[in-house]
Amino acid sequence: MSEKSFRFSIEPWSVIHQNKEYQTPIFNLLHRKMKLEADDEENEGDFYVLKAPEWVNVLPITSDSEVVLVEQYRYGIEEPTLEVPGGMVDPGEEPLEAIQRELLEETGYRSEEWSSLGKVSANPAIMTNFTHLFLAEGCAFEGIQESGGDIHERIKVHKIPLEEFLSYSSDGTIHHTIVLATVARYLLHRKNRNK
Repeated sequence: MSEKSFRFSIEPWSVIHQNKEYQTPIFNLLHRKMKLEADDEENEGDFYVLKAPEWVNVLPITSDSEVVLVEQYRYGIEEPTLEVPGGMVDPGEEPLEAIQRELLEETGYRSEEWSSLGKVSANPAIMTNFTHLFLAEGCAFEGIQESGGDIHERIKVHKIPLEEFLSYSSDGTIHHTIVLATVARYLLHRKNRNK
């Protein structure tokens, strides 16, 4: 965290009315009637947002400096991607608990060395949730991947040297925005730790 915090000064909008327009298993589409009450103007508008649960991502690094990655098919872009493990925070679960569960389910790896890399918002213009980012060091294989109950999730696990992973993040092989946010936060964490 920076010693100097940015001071936000723009006026907030307030919700006059909110209605759930559509519900899916992973997000709800909300219609919000909002109002801006600034000193010099009054403004109302209709906005649509996706209400989703909190998400989690982890950069898992083994004691041999290899990153544990997951390859999976993504239905939105209709292509496979190479990503760090992650998922949704279940009701009643803390983000750290969620990512420890996701890491084990998706890869069969576990860690005893966890650091928070903070949180990011994927798209605050239309999404209500945050993604909590973590670093797991000294990761060790504990057993077979578990499905976690998602029959549509097919995952192939890869271990890649850290510098090769960073190269893939730089050259566009890895292009998932939240994964790249995790990489950026990791590099800042590493820089601060090495001061």
